[in-house]
Amino acid sequence: MDTVTIGVVGLGLIGGSLCKALGANGHRILGWDTDEHVRKYAALTGVIREELTDERVPECDYLFLAVCPGAAVETLRRLAPLIRKETVVCDICGVKRTVCGPCFGIAEEYGFTFIGGHPMAGKQFSGIKYADTDLFRGATMILVPKEHEDLFVVSRLSDLLRGAGFRSMTITTADKHDEMIAFTSQLAHVVSNAYIKSPTATEHLSYSAGSYRDLTRVARLNETMWTELFLDNADHLGFELDCLIRSLQEYRDAIAAGDAETLCRLLKEGRERKESIDTE
Repeated sequence: MDTVTIGVVGLGLIGGSLCKALGANGHRILGWDTDEHVRKYAALTGVIREELTDERVPECDYLFLAVCPGAAVETLRRLAPLIRKETVVCDICGVKRTVCGPCFGIAEEYGFTFIGGHPMAGKQFSGIKYADTDLFRGATMILVPKEHEDLFVVSRLSDLLRGAGFRSMTITTADKHDEMIAFTSQLAHVVSNAYIKSPTATEHLSYSAGSYRDLTRVARLNETMWTELFLDNADHLGFELDCLIRSLQEYRDAIAAGDAETLCRLLKEGRERKESIDTE
């Protein structure tokens, strides 16, 4: 792919990593963050080449919105009059319905292309100091184009993102994305965050190994961002929580009753479910 100019709004872990990964391919990276110290750090360390000022927005061939959902919509609404019609804009938020709906409308009004996005990659730490050129290597990128979007434009964006290390692209709708992400990501964050609240957790040293580390890894989250993501997807996440609570109650009842037969059956069902899903 030819060298292009890429703007990134939001220079946290994901935005900073995207800057590094795309910049490693020789693209001109312009970046912006509301935190002045982050902007200066990004420029001094070479994460970005220049700041993404309003005057430079028309220079962007691609513009990525690596901020929270509400901020992504507001940012696009503000910048829309400055964006060239040839520019492809992509958000990389963790929910899609609350972002794609209004952003598709803004893009149509001003004549450019908007495609929703969500990288299936991350760390338990946040902030630009943890940004990693290889964060997306081997990961999947979910793309949500509007209905009847030009497939050539989607292909161009896919090619650019593969250059950042993504192994594959999943094309879906906003609703399907939010339904699936409630199970694969959001539920796991709720469970991890709740699990660590046990009073026993303070004494875990010398008693814990891989199971504890794996289950509590994402408890160290950005509570402001995840609150917005959870509430934006309350219907799908609520369904998953209800399913989990019902299942946990079955285990709890069997253990309280000393019902070895039922408990063994529940454990067997879980094991077989995992094995079946992993081989599909």
